Amino acid sequence: MLIVQKYGGSSLATVERVFNIANRIINTYKQGHKVVVVLSAQGKTTDQLIAKAHEIDPNPSKREMDMLISTGEQQSVALMAMAINKLGYPAVSLNAFQVGMHTNSTYSNARLKKIDTERIEAELDRKNIVLVTGFQGINKFDDITTLGRSGSDTTAVAIAAALNADKCEIYTDVDGVYTADPRIVKNARKLDEITYDEMLELAALGAKVLHHRSVEIAKKYNVELEVRSSFNDSEGTIVREVCNVEKMLVSGVAGDKNVARISVIGIPDTPGKAFELFSLLAKNKISVDIILQSIGRDGTKDISFTVARSDLHDALKIIKENLERLGAKDVVYKEDVAKVSIVGAGMATNPGIAAMMFEAMYNAGINISMISTSEVKISVLIDEKYTEEAMNAIHERFRLAMER
Repeated sequence: MLIVQKYGGSSLATVERVFNIANRIINTYKQGHKVVVVLSAQGKTTDQLIAKAHEIDPNPSKREMDMLISTGEQQSVALMAMAINKLGYPAVSLNAFQVGMHTNSTYSNARLKKIDTERIEAELDRKNIVLVTGFQGINKFDDITTLGRSGSDTTAVAIAAALNADKCEIYTDVDGVYTADPRIVKNARKLDEITYDEMLELAALGAKVLHHRSVEIAKKYNVELEVRSSFNDSEGTIVREVCNVEKMLVSGVAGDKNVARISVIGIPDTPGKAFELFSLLAKNKISVDIILQSIGRDGTKDISFTVARSDLHDALKIIKENLERLGAKDVVYKEDVAKVSIVGAGMATNPGIAAMMFEAMYNAGINISMISTSEVKISVLIDEKYTEEAMNAIHERFRLAMER
């Protein structure tokens, strides 16, 4: 079998943990499998590199940031190769350039376009354990790009798809996918399995178990995906197309604090203005999530929407430069907000789900400023300080409903 494994930064934070993971990798290799391993940067390395950059410039070039923070993963694979070699087994470390991990040119949030598999396959044929840097690629200029935080998951799944691997195992600091973050919600429970669609929504909505683009790729190429713990041998959660779904109203509750709300005030209430606004943002590769448009009055309307906080500065700059073109009076923003969401494949066929969520928020005394819904999720925007309280209240409401 060909197995692709991915290990997160907390799994590699100390010398002892590096050797623990080295032994795990070797055990898989000793079972006769071909093994490709994708590694994140050790511990808090990426955060430390970002802090160093901000000491120089609070708003540094995204290209130079990619050059800087990609060094963390290169350290990880080289050190792991040394550890595996020290234990008497063959291993080779490769970075994105050596592999040929081709991406577009969107620095800090690049998308993979193609993976050259020849080098990896050649090293596997030499009976090497192949260690690949996660989170990064190269663009058409041969510049280093990064895939966004938690992008190592995407690297691993993309390599598994390109190599037609038998399995992709994502090792992290939790032992599977839970109904909510168990560090926040005490009654959260682990799921044996979850559908691609549900996992995709949870990942996109702030659940930190998997990078959302990794789930997109897994679904597209039908990659068998398992989320497991780096610290024990317990069974994990399988992510697949179809599950033997338990009678659950929702599969998970997620909270996301990487959110900012922007309101464009006094836009003319005429056709095409929303298109003008959002096409401007799209051309600058800024994704928009929840959108709320006020009822027109005095010939104008207000449009509010959310973006990732990392995109707030660029979004405001673009809108302010185009206020006259849009015919708007002003733009205001709020950073101390958060998005709380519920996800479940069966929500569309279970009436009353939204009412139960809003009831939980009402009972907790938490105000909702914006709402977004789809067939498999409901999201609300609230004050950031109530995030954990809201997650617990919603999770408890649905847990009690399941026990009735």
